[in-house]
Amino acid sequence: MSDYKKPEWFDPDNQEGFASTLKPGVELKASLNKPSTSKFVKKHDRTIPIQALKKGIITGDRASLAKGITLIESNAAHHFDFAQELLHSVLPDTGRSIRIGISGVPGAGKSTFIETFGTYLCDRGHKVAVLAVDPSSSINGGSILGDKTRMEELARNPRAFIRPSPSEGTLGGVHRKTRETMLLCEAAGFDVILIETVGVGQSEALVRSMVDFFMLLVLTGAGDELQGMKKGIMELVDGIVVNKADGDNIPLAIRTKSEYSRILHFLQPATKGWAGKAYTCSSITGKGIPELWEVLTDFSDTTKKSGVFQERRRMQAKEWLYSLMDHQLKRMFYKNEAIKELLPILENEVMSGNKTVTAAVKQAFQAFMDKLK
Repeated sequence: MSDYKKPEWFDPDNQEGFASTLKPGVELKASLNKPSTSKFVKKHDRTIPIQALKKGIITGDRASLAKGITLIESNAAHHFDFAQELLHSVLPDTGRSIRIGISGVPGAGKSTFIETFGTYLCDRGHKVAVLAVDPSSSINGGSILGDKTRMEELARNPRAFIRPSPSEGTLGGVHRKTRETMLLCEAAGFDVILIETVGVGQSEALVRSMVDFFMLLVLTGAGDELQGMKKGIMELVDGIVVNKADGDNIPLAIRTKSEYSRILHFLQPATKGWAGKAYTCSSITGKGIPELWEVLTDFSDTTKKSGVFQERRRMQAKEWLYSLMDHQLKRMFYKNEAIKELLPILENEVMSGNKTVTAAVKQAFQAFMDKLK
């Protein structure tokens, strides 16, 4: 290779030890250097095949169900109408399941319990859908979605479907789309719906408003008895499950069960005609799981016979109506152009002490109403 292709700093006495060479560049044409005038435009999928998606969900296709849930959970404005059309189309195929809410303090073993309980139900021929709500990051809204990894055995079961969803900061960890997701799972043929919440205590009333049976998982010797009373969650439950009743913990679990049963005895039942009780089980050995399913079956039969089951479903639909109205009104308020311009000004006036909060709210709503007119 000739010397002019070597860099000027190479050692001519040691050419074998120098591997770098200079190569002639490529001359660009002038037309290639012109700035592009075209802009990237994101294309929205405006033609979602709703009927094909519905057919896949009704026939139990898991991929179609996952796509439908993703459409429901989407916050994109152009997906809203498609999602509502899908929900309306599958509505006649919903409502044929028992909806069970499961809550408890972190560490109570909710995920382990659900895996053992769900696997038991699948072995008995049921189809189980688990809607596990994961805590979201307050910074970026993301979630580790770890329930699917904790329920490894259940996730592999062909008769089970696990859908982790970030809580998005919702009180109680119940995602605002959980109701719609539950309907799609019912349309897909799942006859047992388990909704696991983050378990923060006071806001578990949101779970109560969408399930038939509300179950609270507790630990032994954690001092939760009076704490549970203080939170008010005890008035919402249909049954309390003392988990981890195995090994040396069995005597303590039995004693804890008795304490909770006494508490429930003095409270007004959460479901008319059903006396809530405490039960023990072990998610490791499986002891107590079959008896717990018998309790749930008895609950379903008793409340359906008395009409309480159907009445609760109707009242929940009414609550859902008003809940969605509140959500839509809030969304409309903050999207209003007058509010977008006025809010920063009101924030500064309130924070600087030049205007009271009440006066700022009154001014904001006046501007909102004027804009609507």
